[in-house]
Amino acid sequence: MNAAKPGITDLAINDSLPLTCSRGGICCHGKKVCLNPFELARLAESNRLTPCDFRNRFCEYGGIRLRFEKQADSAKWNGLTECSQYIPDRGCSVYEGRPLVCRLYPLGRIRRGNKLHYVHMGRAFPCLESCPEVLDLPNRTVGAYLDSQKVSAFETAQDSYLDFMQGLADNAFVLLLESGLAASGDELTLRLWRSLGKSEPEQMVKLLGPTWIDRLMIPQISDCLDDAAAFAQRHHEMLEAQAQKSFGNLGDFDSLREASGLMIGLALHLARGLGVNPAELSEHWIATAKKLGARE
Repeated sequence: MNAAKPGITDLAINDSLPLTCSRGGICCHGKKVCLNPFELARLAESNRLTPCDFRNRFCEYGGIRLRFEKQADSAKWNGLTECSQYIPDRGCSVYEGRPLVCRLYPLGRIRRGNKLHYVHMGRAFPCLESCPEVLDLPNRTVGAYLDSQKVSAFETAQDSYLDFMQGLADNAFVLLLESGLAASGDELTLRLWRSLGKSEPEQMVKLLGPTWIDRLMIPQISDCLDDAAAFAQRHHEMLEAQAQKSFGNLGDFDSLREASGLMIGLALHLARGLGVNPAELSEHWIATAKKLGARE
């Protein structure tokens, strides 16, 4: 293994680490677990609930994050909040449907260009401070750990929804650049994009509205939960069709600006659920739009 950059240790697939979990439960406390729509659907299935019911009971910000709350025995966990899916003395109640970030923990996953890297935070292995007993358990290679956690479908979902996110942004670019809006000298649309990038998640939910949040996070898909790529593809097609129906015949610039902002807003909200910084992403898209002729 080697240090990729300060604060992150890059790992090789054959690196051997204390990756046998002691199941102490500390990793289910004090975290932020972000979700994409496939993960939300799989969690709902594991809980024998509809995605809408699961989202409303156990998630925040329209479904992009699992709810963590203080519990009566929070002193046991140094006051840390507890995952809504954690059962004391038992562990995760939806283990088979747990999202990618939980499957990978304490590892992380970073794409640099076309290359995928597995990492952990810090120079020292993260579990040693909170769960020192892992040193008494067998080491495992990174590759063996990933196989045991059955990450494949969830990695496919993550990558598919990153493409989905960019597709939503592409719609916003079309509404800005190919409609005559940018050519009219418009300077308000990119300001709107920047404002959306800086919006807090609860504010974004209000701006997008319940109908579009539902279309983004709880698509009516129930027959391909065993195929993450197909799930994401069908979801993308459904949202594209709805966008075309809603925005295909807009004529005035105010409506085009609003539609472009909605598409960017959806992309940024999905990005947050994928662990991407929305403010940085919006700046990237703004810079790209300016290169293509848009103004601010």
